[in-house]
Amino acid sequence: MSHYRWVLRAQPDESIVSTLSQHLAIPRPIARVLASRGMNTPADAQQYFAPRLEDLHDPFLMADMERAVERIEQSIAQGETIWIHGDYDVDGTASTAMLVEFLRGLGARVCYYIPDRLTEGYGISHQSITAALQAGARVLITVDCGITSCEVIQYAADRGLDVIICDHHEPADALPNAYAILDPLIPGCPYPFKHLAACGVTFKLVEALCIRRHMHEAAFEYLDYVAVASAADIVPLLGENRVLVAHGLCKLNTNPRPGFRGLIDCVGADYGSITTANIVYGIAPRINAAGRLGDARRAVEMMMQSNPLLAFRIAQSLEHDNRKRRTLDEITFEQAREQAESILVSGTRRSLVLHSPSWHPGVIGIVASRLVERFHLPTILLTSSDGIAKGSARSIRNFDIHAALKQCEQLLLEFGGHKHAAGLALPIENITQLDEMFDRIACDMISEEMLQPELTIDAPMQLPELTPSVLDVLPRFAPYGFNNTKPLFLAEGVQLVGSVRSQGRNQIRFRALQSNFVIDAIAQFGSDKASIVQRGSPFSMIFSIEEETKGIPLLRVRDVRSQDGTTPTVN
Repeated sequence: MSHYRWVLRAQPDESIVSTLSQHLAIPRPIARVLASRGMNTPADAQQYFAPRLEDLHDPFLMADMERAVERIEQSIAQGETIWIHGDYDVDGTASTAMLVEFLRGLGARVCYYIPDRLTEGYGISHQSITAALQAGARVLITVDCGITSCEVIQYAADRGLDVIICDHHEPADALPNAYAILDPLIPGCPYPFKHLAACGVTFKLVEALCIRRHMHEAAFEYLDYVAVASAADIVPLLGENRVLVAHGLCKLNTNPRPGFRGLIDCVGADYGSITTANIVYGIAPRINAAGRLGDARRAVEMMMQSNPLLAFRIAQSLEHDNRKRRTLDEITFEQAREQAESILVSGTRRSLVLHSPSWHPGVIGIVASRLVERFHLPTILLTSSDGIAKGSARSIRNFDIHAALKQCEQLLLEFGGHKHAAGLALPIENITQLDEMFDRIACDMISEEMLQPELTIDAPMQLPELTPSVLDVLPRFAPYGFNNTKPLFLAEGVQLVGSVRSQGRNQIRFRALQSNFVIDAIAQFGSDKASIVQRGSPFSMIFSIEEETKGIPLLRVRDVRSQDGTTPTVN
């Protein structure tokens, strides 16, 4: 059972709370959350609550955008073949499908290539370039890869291919010799928003082409792709991402393209109420299943498919693969968990580097994420064949795993990614050295405080403040995701009314009392936390607010402490 560190956001001046409450006609608890998240003026809050397409940044602010647009327009005008090289995950396949569909709609000759996860691995490859040249391509566009592929892109350039990179990963010290590089993270790029998914970067290219052709609004028809990819890739759902995802969700809920409709039917989500959670836990795993256990091009074809019946058939095949993937997940997780527990017996570790040649490459990233949740340590999970180990790295709060791998690059054949997640490959004989070096780096950089998972509290709340108007306004904080979570509140001096009722495995339901106000609450707790509630003494709790039935609030309790427990840290 996790023992969370409670962190209370720095609380705003009450005059700011009053101004927001009055100008926006919202309850004070809601105004307090907005201000604690840095929205101190009515204009800031209004822009957050009502994301507008007009607030998107000009795509031509991105370095090399003008050059990329000109080359693509030239290619279309001259009837050249454009070769698009994508990736096999949701962000890569959605980017590929969107760009292929859009460019073909402009009359372009387009072919696309998705590498095989098992035989080729991530990134632009000589195999793809050879196929592009055989197809007579003159322009190669990489999506969700390419920013660190200097050698391969030089190989392409030497053979007459003009390479346009659409990526969102961290660049290496040297940039590839590409015709144009679209990546907000490259040094000197003036684009103001740095956290787009690859599909977001690719969308900015689509938007720029639409602006150049005086058909700007046509670009917004592709925002469902961006919403799915951005939610799945766990980019921050703030700023421009919030605008893109909010409007993309609107399209998914009102007029989904056939390729997504088939998946939505498989997931069993309700049209009109599809959320980022439906994407992360339902739609995205099925798209990913295409590349994890087979040919990822199925996902691209499904998303582009205009025939609803054919799209649904592909979606059903992905549903079948996803069920097989879940079985592999469980087997791999249990084996990796046992390996991790034997390593952690020493009590000195600050990281995990785990390897087995029997693990399926298609589930390595998922299992690495689950191990981080379980042990709260940065984790590298590796499988191997033919003397080469390949795997995924996942991080914890405030530990830059990409920077850590960069310090180990003399042991690696390749690596790439960002602060929170990365992929890597290395000779099998280097695994022991990587384990030792990576853990030394982790021991130097990770404090005791970082090892404890956090719950960030937006604001204190008295339970009587839970009015119907609070329930009405809370949904406007959505879409939820990384860096924009559902608001969490702190209530102190809470008491139990009646008894605690068990509702399945580790789930309890109880009635909470504070200042003569009683409300229902549920929690996913082990016996240690449940006993705090049952004790009869006042306790503190962190909770979010849900709507159980229309107009009836329900508290989802994330953690509890006895009233004499330590107070939250103020951040």
